[in-house]
Amino acid sequence: MTTRLLTCLSVLMFFSTSIMAENWPSWRGPLGTSIAQPGDYPTQWTTTGDNTKNLKWKVQVPGKGSSTPAVWGDNIFVTYNLPDGKNSLMSLNREGEKRWSVEFGAATPGKYGIASGANPSPITDGENVYVFYKSGDLAAVDFKGDIVWQANIQTLFGEDTSDTIWWDMGTSPVLTQSGIAIAYQRSAAKGEGDEQPPVYSDNSFVVSFDKKTGKVNWKQDRNLKAPRESAQSYTTPLVVEEDGNETIVVLGADFVTSHDAQTGKEVWRFGTLNPNHEAYWRSIASATYSDGVVFAPYARGGSLTAIKVGGSGDVTDSHMLWQVNGISSDCATPVANNGKVYSGTDRGQLACVDVESGEIDWQIDVEKSGKRYKSSLTLAGNLIYWPREDGTVFVVDVSGEPKVVGKSIMEESVVASPVLVDGLVIIRTLDGLYCMGK
Repeated sequence: MTTRLLTCLSVLMFFSTSIMAENWPSWRGPLGTSIAQPGDYPTQWTTTGDNTKNLKWKVQVPGKGSSTPAVWGDNIFVTYNLPDGKNSLMSLNREGEKRWSVEFGAATPGKYGIASGANPSPITDGENVYVFYKSGDLAAVDFKGDIVWQANIQTLFGEDTSDTIWWDMGTSPVLTQSGIAIAYQRSAAKGEGDEQPPVYSDNSFVVSFDKKTGKVNWKQDRNLKAPRESAQSYTTPLVVEEDGNETIVVLGADFVTSHDAQTGKEVWRFGTLNPNHEAYWRSIASATYSDGVVFAPYARGGSLTAIKVGGSGDVTDSHMLWQVNGISSDCATPVANNGKVYSGTDRGQLACVDVESGEIDWQIDVEKSGKRYKSSLTLAGNLIYWPREDGTVFVVDVSGEPKVVGKSIMEESVVASPVLVDGLVIIRTLDGLYCMGK
């Protein structure tokens, strides 16, 4: 390859990254890391009463949902379940004005009080927005609101029952160069897998759909020896580069696995993260990634494991950097940047771990409460934005000695993650959408 071609490719990659930086195309943001681009974001706001502060607008969403919105340019996309039992997607502009909405099939309602059948977050590549629901409905919609294609994972690969999926589907789609990938992890049917050692994983897989047509690119089985309910995982995969190749990294069913993004073939596996074969360790908090290291929360918040990517086959003995206990979360995904990983517990303890050594630099109580912290952490510069399920949003400055610098009360339940883009903070509640800015 000539130097001139390399230079042209570098310029194209620069502009592509610059364009992406102005958007929040998925749950994890522009780079898939839950890290916002630099900006002057508010740390406190008031959304109710006569004297609102830093509130740009708020709108009522027509139905219940727990997903994080996607933002591209002047478009905000949010999913929800309509009261009449339909899955729906709505597009708004950055002023909070509705552009259009579209429906997809019959919704499967949520089982948990602050969850829904619209837990998975939408994702966009700037041409289409891709949505997925607990009912198995998967669709691509263009920016005019026209459905490009539709599919249903349960119709294609087997329906779910109260035995195969006990709770609410939380995994979100991820974009690869060639497709839309979903990790679908569930238990076997009732009455199977009670043997010892327990083998209760059945009909779990990673699947890729063509972005333009919706046809299946590939399907890779991912049936691992996980005990009862531990086989069920609601995590969202990571898309990373390993040795120049695009891979999909999946956490769940007691293992971390890496798959070739073009074929689905397993590249490496790490585990088990459940050496005593504990039952009921379903996985909700997703793994995060920074500088060649995957950070895997597990054991219902009991452990956080750092794994170096790369290699092939079983890398358990060769690629584990460290494991720290007691600082992880059942639901909240950690965030990592600049040699540090920040992890929060369900009860509001926030810890900073040094990536190289695995030593805990500090640990603080953000605010103890009977309510849990289910939203994942979002990092903007030196500020971590972290909602609690009762709608209280905390902002923690981690630039030096950590301290809470903002506390705002939304007065509505929040389990979605904060979206930070162009100086705006967008918060999704179960029934509403709020936009804050200075």
